[in-house]
Amino acid sequence: MSPTGPGWADLPFFAEDWPALRDRLAARDAVAPPAALRFRALDLTAPEDVRVVILGQDPYPTPGHATGLAFSVPGDLRKLPPSLRNIFAEMRDDIGCAPESGDLTHWAQQGVLLLNTALSVDPGQPGSHARWGWDRLVAQVLDRAARRPCAFLLWGNHAQKVARPFTGPEHLVIETAHPSPLAARRGFFGSRPFGRINDWLEARGEAPIDWCHASRGDAQTLSNTASDG
Repeated sequence: MSPTGPGWADLPFFAEDWPALRDRLAARDAVAPPAALRFRALDLTAPEDVRVVILGQDPYPTPGHATGLAFSVPGDLRKLPPSLRNIFAEMRDDIGCAPESGDLTHWAQQGVLLLNTALSVDPGQPGSHARWGWDRLVAQVLDRAARRPCAFLLWGNHAQKVARPFTGPEHLVIETAHPSPLAARRGFFGSRPFGRINDWLEARGEAPIDWCHASRGDAQTLSNTASDG
């Protein structure tokens, strides 16, 4: 299954690399997220709609957590992953609020590309698909997204290294430590990225991102039962 959203399906990756990778994934007993959600970041955010890029590393390896959007989890998951808890804590300090759940679908619908640098993982094995060739897709996506000015929110050395070839002076680039518990106090906390991004967007005459409030009854929002990991 390739992206259903407009603007990405013609990337060279899908003709040159995806068939072999698709077969490799199909041979696994279990992969997170499930195939129907694998390209969800691209399905929800078309290239011409990208206003912010947030790069994650790979999907959550905990069964039932991965939704196809970096850092996002199903809306009815009660115990949020530690990095997401820290993101919400910084958001409250920065702009005074945070979403009621860990489902970040409403960010993607406003032009926030929530892209992992690997789009699959074996359950319970972080980084297990990091060398499977997803990097070629990510480079092509970033190249296309960066054709118009956007904000790059890059948490940690990995995201910063991946995005560096695409972050010219026309973009807002915010680089900090990763929000994980091991790194968050080394520059993530206090960075106030959400307000800075909205200030930049408004200075360009664009609407700010509503980081905190999801649309009620959103059909795209996932519950924990919608994802099998």
